Amino acid sequence: MRRARSVRRRAWSVTRRAWSAWFFGFLLAAQRTTLHAQRSTQIGRFTVVCYPADEKLGSALLARALTTDSFPGLPRPSERVLIAIAPDRRRFRQWAGPGAPEWGAALAFPDTRRIVMQGRGASSDAGNPFEVLRHELAHLALHEYLGDLPPRWFDEGYASYAARELNRNDVLAANFALAVRGMPTFDELDDLFGEGATSAQAAYALAYRAVDDMASIDPSRGLALLLRNWKQTGSLDRALRASYGTTLASFEHDWQQRTRRRYGGLALFSDITVASLIFLVLVAPLYVARRRRDRRRMAALVAADAAEPQGEPDALAPFLNAVPEHRAGGTDGATESSGSDDGQRGGPGV
Repeated sequence: MRRARSVRRRAWSVTRRAWSAWFFGFLLAAQRTTLHAQRSTQIGRFTVVCYPADEKLGSALLARALTTDSFPGLPRPSERVLIAIAPDRRRFRQWAGPGAPEWGAALAFPDTRRIVMQGRGASSDAGNPFEVLRHELAHLALHEYLGDLPPRWFDEGYASYAARELNRNDVLAANFALAVRGMPTFDELDDLFGEGATSAQAAYALAYRAVDDMASIDPSRGLALLLRNWKQTGSLDRALRASYGTTLASFEHDWQQRTRRRYGGLALFSDITVASLIFLVLVAPLYVARRRRDRRRMAALVAADAAEPQGEPDALAPFLNAVPEHRAGGTDGATESSGSDDGQRGGPGV
């Protein structure tokens, strides 16, 4: 298990470094050819590079980065950061590199301390730019302090936690697979980030819940003691033991149970509700149409009965006249038959 986690962490680190190297080379080439079209602003440790159309957005992002330049449980970062704002989707894909996921709204490259994000032309799927920048800056701050120690799930979970992305919980509340298939392990959670947009969104939400649950163990210090012990020992398991008195395996089990109890039932109820609404939408018109058809048929039958002539001779009259009980004066016979019946029953004679 430890070997598998170590291999995953090394693979994630190599991939991240490859993206960083590619982006750094590409950005240098782009700056040589289009420097006249870009604006660059530097304040403090931040430098924003953007095109004129995104200059106001760049200034606003720079101001927000300066006023919120601290992160939960970490010392204040000191490394310089370059924030590149792409003017359009095509340029964003070029700057992000060939290995970036299609659904990515922004990317952080910790080894080169750079962030690539979309500008004013981004779609609504790109999210709030201030929240996105905070998320990416948290990646850089965590990497500055811990290097390559954090696995992917903690790296993404911490960034969402630092950016207070509370809407991540909505993804879990609507995730039917959570109620049916159960919770992934932390190793499986790392794999979910590479399985497409839907799985990745669920992975971000689960990672956020894991880090948020971890911080809630010590409300007064949050993640500060854990991150300090992690840096000293190089092991998340040992850091959890020293900080919270629990193991990584125990925390993972508790996180799985707690998250499934909290959100699995909501997801199941949500899906049942949606299915019920779909059922009603499909079946209700058929039911109403049948009810109308039945009413029309009943109205037709009532109209037919009302239109039938009154006083028609009974078609069964010849047959009924052949039976003694139905002839004129048949009442006496009926009385005699009744008396005979009394005799058969053994009634007292008079």
